[in-house]
Amino acid sequence: MDFKKEIKLFDAVMLVAGTMIGSGIFIVSSDMARELGSSGWLIVAWLLSGVITVIGALSYGELSGMFPKAGGQYIYLKEAYGPFVSFLYGWTLFLVIQTGTIAAVGVAFAKFSGVLFEPLSENNILVTVGKFKLSAAQFLGVGVTILLTYLNTKGVKNGKYIQNIFGSTKIIALILLIIAGFFIGFNMDTWNLNWENPWDSKLYKLNEDGTLNGIYSISGSVLIVGIGVAMVGSLFSSDAWNNVTFAGDEVVNPTKTLPRALLIGTGLVTVIYILVNVVYLGIIPLVGNPDGNDAYELGMQFAKNDRVAISAAWLSGGSVLVYIMALLIMVSTFGCQNGCILSGARVYYSMAKDGLFFKPMAKLNSKGVPGVALWLQCIWACLLCLSGSYGNLLNYVMFAVVLFYILTIVGIFILRRTKPDLARPYKAPLYPILPLLYIFLAGAFVYILFENKQDYTLPGLIIIASGAPVYYLFSKKLKKSA
Repeated sequence: MDFKKEIKLFDAVMLVAGTMIGSGIFIVSSDMARELGSSGWLIVAWLLSGVITVIGALSYGELSGMFPKAGGQYIYLKEAYGPFVSFLYGWTLFLVIQTGTIAAVGVAFAKFSGVLFEPLSENNILVTVGKFKLSAAQFLGVGVTILLTYLNTKGVKNGKYIQNIFGSTKIIALILLIIAGFFIGFNMDTWNLNWENPWDSKLYKLNEDGTLNGIYSISGSVLIVGIGVAMVGSLFSSDAWNNVTFAGDEVVNPTKTLPRALLIGTGLVTVIYILVNVVYLGIIPLVGNPDGNDAYELGMQFAKNDRVAISAAWLSGGSVLVYIMALLIMVSTFGCQNGCILSGARVYYSMAKDGLFFKPMAKLNSKGVPGVALWLQCIWACLLCLSGSYGNLLNYVMFAVVLFYILTIVGIFILRRTKPDLARPYKAPLYPILPLLYIFLAGAFVYILFENKQDYTLPGLIIIASGAPVYYLFSKKLKKSA
């Protein structure tokens, strides 16, 4: 049984854009506003994240054209560095990156379902064992994960149809909401207030209980660090753009389709993200009061549960628009979760084919998809969902995600030297300038986090390093069988 070529250009674009747009754009601007305290630098952070993402996609185009196989980034790292580095990536992807995202987005779907139907919210605790609590939102997140996994085991057509429907729906809805934000909710007084001192940056530190600890003016090198830390949110919201490469064997004419889909998808989402934040700044004050009585007084910084989009919807159209926004976020997270489930299993399949993961994951089912890999991914994602630890894990691993992106793009230079005769249907534009620019910008982000947020970076490095003994066990077993 072989993979089936079912993914065309539109499907691939929806896989890129639909997997990128999850719940982040509706939430993370609140924390970014606290880190930067300035409308100008908030937009700069989103712009930088967009530039990094699009340049990364342009550079990956060369690799996707060279190796249009199931596994995507795992294959690129293997070709450039060998099996050990690629295994560490695949292991981290399985342990946290992909499964943690699936869990987090599944619970986000459930949480916003709770806006429409309160019994489904995270406040409805169904099981309590000591300090361990399980909410209705966690159980619903598990249910959605199982449902989407089951549908994806029935063939890639199912997965792509779900992605196309929910991906296009949320993109169209976001564009309509941007238009509505400009023409209905936009308040010139609020806009002028947010842009009175756009470059006067302040850090708003919170205590563990969410109360305000202090306000600190930041500039110079401290501001650069603040931008880097704030970009954890915007880069997380822009992540998963590479997932389409995981399904390389199922893409029609992959040498042309993959580079085009990467560029179109990342460019489209970047523009939408910038415009959404501009709309936020025209509806809700960036600087808020933690003791405020309503959405306007709380502002972006202290929006309830960081749900900036819900606050903006309330100020624009009251409860009706809040319900519409909650429904949009449910559509968005459903499509994002489907894309992550569809694509991630292809990496574990490739690892197993190399003898570096559980052997049953190397098989395709009667529908031409890696069924065992899909279900094992589902089981681990559900356990993360029930554990409630996925949020912290994703914070830890954002550092690792960007580090692997940098290694992959450095791989372009290595492969041009070691495999100069290999066919390159698409070449990274403005080589070596754009790939070097990515390495510089992403490297600066990694350095800032490593120097200033070791509570993020050290656990991320430990997660990566945990793959070393696992690799040793699988490689030892592989040598024996050989």
